[in-house]
Amino acid sequence: MLVRTFGATLLGVEGVLVSVEVDAGRGLPAFHIVGQGDRVVAESRDRIRAAFRQAKLEFPPGRVTVNLAPTELPKTGSALDLSIALGIAATRIRLPDAAQEGTLYLGELGLDGRLAWIRGALSLVAAAHTAGIRRAIVPLPNLDEASFCPDLEVMGAASLTDLLQALRSGASLAVAEPRSGSLPAQLECGDEPDLRDVWGQESARRALEVAAAGGHNLLLSGPPGSGKTLLARRLPGILPPLSFAHALEATRVHSVAGLLGARSLVTSPPLRAPHHTTSEVGMIGGGRPIRPGEISLAHRGVLFLDELPEFRRPVLEALRQPLEEGEIRVVRGHGSARLPARFQLVGAMNACPCGYAGDSSRECLCDDGQLRRYRARISGPLFDRIDLHVAVTRVPWRTLSQQTSTAEASAVVRERILAAREQQRARYSDSPHCLNAELPLRALRRHARLGPKAQAVLERAFEGLGLSARALVRVLRVARTLADLDGKQAVATRHVAEAIGYRQFDSAPAGTRGPGR
Repeated sequence: MLVRTFGATLLGVEGVLVSVEVDAGRGLPAFHIVGQGDRVVAESRDRIRAAFRQAKLEFPPGRVTVNLAPTELPKTGSALDLSIALGIAATRIRLPDAAQEGTLYLGELGLDGRLAWIRGALSLVAAAHTAGIRRAIVPLPNLDEASFCPDLEVMGAASLTDLLQALRSGASLAVAEPRSGSLPAQLECGDEPDLRDVWGQESARRALEVAAAGGHNLLLSGPPGSGKTLLARRLPGILPPLSFAHALEATRVHSVAGLLGARSLVTSPPLRAPHHTTSEVGMIGGGRPIRPGEISLAHRGVLFLDELPEFRRPVLEALRQPLEEGEIRVVRGHGSARLPARFQLVGAMNACPCGYAGDSSRECLCDDGQLRRYRARISGPLFDRIDLHVAVTRVPWRTLSQQTSTAEASAVVRERILAAREQQRARYSDSPHCLNAELPLRALRRHARLGPKAQAVLERAFEGLGLSARALVRVLRVARTLADLDGKQAVATRHVAEAIGYRQFDSAPAGTRGPGR
């Protein structure tokens, strides 16, 4: 007897529909799974047999062959357990035709027949929706997450026994309330770091606001203890909440990585801060099966790299393409996948190996050779892709000794950022690019036209600082953001001058360029 059900597997962060074909025939007892399943898929044979015993189901006595189509696609993970088990059960008991042809089944089976949480449920049910399937049954722990897929009826089952009973007798399963198109009122809350905790550092706070308003990359350099990390970790708190579409993108990545936790949807821009010993695979993504790395986990959020020069050179160079293209293609011998990577990069570094170059309170012990080698750990092309270079100076005692902070809170700063983002949204309503940092050159020339005086200032900076064409484009993007923060439609000379001031590492003499020189 031949039975077909539907499951799904992950390819990177995307789901792919899998047709599960089960043939139970005569012959010596055997159970084979074909179609490029990985070790976890192969081990489902033992989980399914045990689950059948707990459900008091008779396993087919003869030869059972399960084919996972398309056969050229590698199948990974335990999400196919339920669709395989249901297909085998349908060879022994009568199930409605609609239960086999029009439904996606996802779930990992325990030995007791219970359905356990699976990775990437949102991506997997989205694959069914794309293929025209309109109903999905998932484990109860994944029900809330899967309910965000539009135009799909999603139900949750606690065990194989409950599911079979519902299919045979019409008993009801838990049905998810459709929540597509809007964000929950309150899914994430907590004590987020607030800018009010930052004493002094007016210029760095201004740069942080500019970066948040336009989606720009930021590099903070200065002596140890000056507040670089304190500032960087407060950037997500002044960013607007994610739109529904962007929240789904971030949720899919975090679900595949197994990092959703108790949440069903990521509604705030994620912050990822990997240690400088992170490997290339850990940063880029990869492995078997291919999983997203830190770059993709920061999608629609912030990637904070503290002690930037301490990261290995290949890890840093891997950032260059994603910063430009917003995605990364991981190619391995066992397959390839496209991983999303549209994030804001925030780096923090000391001014030199000892950390005190340019510090008025302590003497720098580094010679010119050490400074050049330290600076050379970060390539020129990577510096070019960072829009804002900001020096963070030591906060004086008079400021630190104040009992209360007079600085603006994150909520106040966020209001200005929301206003600037709204201007960008209205201006680029006919374009997929809604942030100044993402503007292509043609659109930038149209929306950031300069007057004669501003053009002259930019020309002098280009010649005097030796800016590259890429750095010039990023200066214009930052100037456009500064105008938006001022509520101006035209980019003025003062906006261009301030944007040029953020190219700190381009202003030092050749051979000594870098923080603190």
